[in-house]
Amino acid sequence: MKCTGNVDGKGRHVLLLPQPLQEIQNRVRKEQQTAPWRERYAMRAGCEATVSETVRAHGLRHCRYRGIAKTHVQHVLVAAGANVTRLSQHRPADHPSGQTTRFQNLCQQVRARTQTSHS
Repeated sequence: MKCTGNVDGKGRHVLLLPQPLQEIQNRVRKEQQTAPWRERYAMRAGCEATVSETVRAHGLRHCRYRGIAKTHVQHVLVAAGANVTRLSQHRPADHPSGQTTRFQNLCQQVRARTQTSHS
């Protein structure tokens, strides 16, 4: 009988932890279901999302320059660009939802100019 398994074709594996480790794992998994834990984790999730965005959308892992100083400048500019992008999408709480802000209009104009110049 062929079983879906690992690369070696040895079938499935079950990992049984020693009892003290299994108890710790069960306790931690139960704790992860609580609201305080999720609130603490939300901050980390936001940081991870920011790193992921700068890597995927802005190519942060591939530096265009050589040398630590130039690389640092690129990282700072990419981070500033990501912040500007986020700010352009933000709406103040007291702002009517149907209208765009002046800053959003400016960002849209800049985006349109850069898209036409790269085409």
